[in-house]
Amino acid sequence: MQWIRQHKWSLGILVSILLFVMPGVALAQGGFGLPSLDIKIGQSANPQDVSKGLQILILLTVLTLAPSLLIMTTAFTRIVIVLSLVRHAIGSPTLPPNQVIVGLALILTFFVMAPTFAQINTHALQPYLASKMPQQQALNNAMDPLRGFMFKQVDKKDVALFLKLAKIKAPKSQKDVPTYVLLPAFVISELKVAFQMGFVIFLPFLIIDIVVSSILVSMGMMFLPPTAISMPLKLVLFVLVDGWHLICEALVLGFHT
Repeated sequence: MQWIRQHKWSLGILVSILLFVMPGVALAQGGFGLPSLDIKIGQSANPQDVSKGLQILILLTVLTLAPSLLIMTTAFTRIVIVLSLVRHAIGSPTLPPNQVIVGLALILTFFVMAPTFAQINTHALQPYLASKMPQQQALNNAMDPLRGFMFKQVDKKDVALFLKLAKIKAPKSQKDVPTYVLLPAFVISELKVAFQMGFVIFLPFLIIDIVVSSILVSMGMMFLPPTAISMPLKLVLFVLVDGWHLICEALVLGFHT
């Protein structure tokens, strides 16, 4: 129970993504049964028992890391950073709450990733559930749309950096780029774009802070905190320009799908 409480956000994200990727699977397959699991502790009678135990251990490890991997390979990283920077730029680091920021980031992530998830569901998940495709081929088919999405967002300089660090020769095509090289390149590219957007968002609010501070100093009101005056002005400006609309539009259109 303690482990569940510590990882409830990760489990929630994983369940949400699975529900989004597999719409109607249970109805289409006439019922989706859960696999049976039998764990025993004792001496093994044959090597197969040890192999099954190792498979269970590896499966639990993958399930623990799966939410982080799914988050880092989607649009979530850029979106949640930009939304957090918007909150700090306004001057209210606790409003909206973290739950609202993360929830909005997840919703926008599902919206941006919908075409990619649809391709995974059509070309990998459904054929595998219908026993028309082996597991390895299904995994490969599922990685192709995800790699295509990451290649559209990643900076070529970042890919070249990790190819150099991995001591791999320049590939002839995108298919020759290993996934373990593409993943870190995609992450740092998303971080770079997120901070660039955050800098642009900070500029108008920074100007308001500078103007308010200058006015207060010129009036001799040096003991009045500038944030007490600038924060309401920034909120009014953000509401008048329909800030959330503009930011969500910029975030969604910023992804090449």
